[in-house]
Amino acid sequence: GVLFTDESRFSLYRADGRQRVWRRVGERFADVSVVDRVARGGSGVMVWAGVCYGQRTQVHFINGILNAQRYRDEILRPIVVPFIHDHHLMLQHDNARPRVSRICTQFLEAENIPVLAWPAYSLGMSPIEHVRDALDRRTRQSVPVPANIQQLRTAIKEEWTNIPQATINNLINSMRRRQMVVTPDTDWFSDPPDPPNTVKLHIL
Repeated sequence: GVLFTDESRFSLYRADGRQRVWRRVGERFADVSVVDRVARGGSGVMVWAGVCYGQRTQVHFINGILNAQRYRDEILRPIVVPFIHDHHLMLQHDNARPRVSRICTQFLEAENIPVLAWPAYSLGMSPIEHVRDALDRRTRQSVPVPANIQQLRTAIKEEWTNIPQATINNLINSMRRRQMVVTPDTDWFSDPPDPPNTVKLHIL
């Protein structure tokens, strides 16, 4: 019953790590011994998306910097609110400043959108992170390989719809196992609510 959301950057080029080659004396700068690289992955796009059990949102491409007002007007209002109301879900997003800003929290409250409390420094906990990795791999393996931004956008849209829903469902099902590794003394999914004014401190 949770819509897991996040945005990620997808680059046209990415360094694949160190490569070792054999070369003869005098061939140090020969074409066969040189691999072109683009600093910081070159051009790319920022993509927002959300997944839940049995469903997924559309992908949304973000141009420029995503501040709180743009997050509300471009993502929450047109995409998240209708999707959550249609499927009776609660929202999960991380604690980045635009998401926890006053205008966004007040907007979600006004729209009766429940938000799942999310711990800080919880990389790898949300299944959307792993879905993003799958999307990145599929995009880089698409034929033809994207050579410009428009082709990259097209490949992302196509591969997003081609990810099997069973893959997404399995990642959501694995949350309990990953949560128990990060916070073994707390079960987010079945613990009863704490009494009012109670604060738990978990040392990881």
